[in-house]
Amino acid sequence: MRDALHTGVKRAMAVVFLGFSYDMEVVSHGFITDISKSDAENEERLHALIAYAESPGERLAKRFEPEVLPPETNAGTED
Repeated sequence: MRDALHTGVKRAMAVVFLGFSYDMEVVSHGFITDISKSDAENEERLHALIAYAESPGERLAKRFEPEVLPPETNAGTED
């Protein structure tokens, strides 16, 4: 669950870093591509945005952990 939380926050931050207005319905299906660019150029841009969002996304995801992740349970106890 922790990995999913961190990946989701980092990807959301990468979308925010796009820096232009976007339709949330479109964004919910993935990253917005530039139709004037090739698939390879858009793929390169996507990886650059994800890399750029890595550090701030990691910090933000850690702030969400207490609210999103279930509390740690002690070994040998019933839930």
